[in-house]
Amino acid sequence: MAEQLTNLAHPKTSATITIRVVKSFEYRTEKSLVLHDLDLLTTSVAQLKQRVLDVIRTQSAWKPYRTAVLDTLKIYTKAHGSKTSNLIINLDNDDWILSDDSAMLADLGLENETEVSFFNKDLYDKFKAHPVTNWE
Repeated sequence: MAEQLTNLAHPKTSATITIRVVKSFEYRTEKSLVLHDLDLLTTSVAQLKQRVLDVIRTQSAWKPYRTAVLDTLKIYTKAHGSKTSNLIINLDNDDWILSDDSAMLADLGLENETEVSFFNKDLYDKFKAHPVTNWE
């Protein structure tokens, strides 16, 4: 009997997704936040942004990220999909940017085990134009 794919293991009303909060593209500074039991059918892009910002604002482990200006979500990868070679952000598929704050996550293609990047759009545009990292 074939095993069920992990992206189908949970209903869209109880998904687990990972948010890659990007502080710096050049230095590859990011921290992942795993959200469990997220209802993708009723959670909007704006609500997801606010949920992550609330975690950053209230949990001490996120203190270094409190000064980051975060305004954009973009799908990094979906379960069982190919991953980008860039370790910090998917520079391809700008149509994966979740630009409609009122849209429901499920309507935008999110499913269980989707990874999403949360970042500053201006810094993303600059990095995309000149994708050089500054870390050793």
